[in-house]
Amino acid sequence: MERSELLKRISVDPEICFGKPCIRGHRIWVSLILDLLASGLSVEEVLDQYPQLSREDVLACIAYGAEMSREHLIEVLAEHPA
Repeated sequence: MERSELLKRISVDPEICFGKPCIRGHRIWVSLILDLLASGLSVEEVLDQYPQLSREDVLACIAYGAEMSREHLIEVLAEHPA
């Protein structure tokens, strides 16, 4: 599935979840899914916890995060050698 098709699975609506990006048709924040993946869960484990989602929904969250990283920079402290 192409990135543009994946991104159609994400919804941003000020009337739903305070306008935070969610998986379309669900009140599950994109950031929640990305946090779960970042903490080490596999896509399959996320789907086990949220059986109402599809693999494409999880991939859409990843695609959305990648798209946002192109637009916004987050300051990350550099490690200094001891």
